[in-house]
Amino acid sequence: METGLEGKPWYFGLAVGLILGAIVVGLGYRFKLQPMNQQIATQESRIADLQDQIRRGEAARAQLPQFEARIAALRVELDKLLEILPERRMVYQILRQLRALTEREDFTLSRVTPQGEREQEYFYEWPIRVYVQGTYHNLARLFDRLSRFSRIINVDELTISALSRQTNNRTISATFVAKTFIYKGDQAGAP
Repeated sequence: METGLEGKPWYFGLAVGLILGAIVVGLGYRFKLQPMNQQIATQESRIADLQDQIRRGEAARAQLPQFEARIAALRVELDKLLEILPERRMVYQILRQLRALTEREDFTLSRVTPQGEREQEYFYEWPIRVYVQGTYHNLARLFDRLSRFSRIINVDELTISALSRQTNNRTISATFVAKTFIYKGDQAGAP
């Protein structure tokens, strides 16, 4: 018995060759080309993600001067707000300002008594009891000037009484509490 392709028509050999070729190509595609195509697809997806990140980075870089200008403006605003509501007591500065103001308004500053701070949610309240002698009109001007300070100062517990010995410059005695405030910021305790 003869085995082989002899005696078979030529197209039978062609068919067997095509079938074997198709099997080799199919196996090559399945085990070599398909994983490569998946790697290529994965890399192309990664490239697309990186290009998207690059576009977003370039857009952010283009906006960087605007962000820097905004940060500078916010810093200026923060400095102004910290002047109004500072993070420190600045005892001597406030006492100096009160003394200068009372002298300017022709008051006798009898006594200034800083009191203990009272903790609030976002700030500390710092009362300062002030005793002065002068005229009613000067007291109004004193309060007007206090309202124009860059720092917030509220006047509380005002008591006015007539002096027993009055002069042209001294007709009343006034006691009040000048409350100022200290911003807590990120502090974890009393300033």
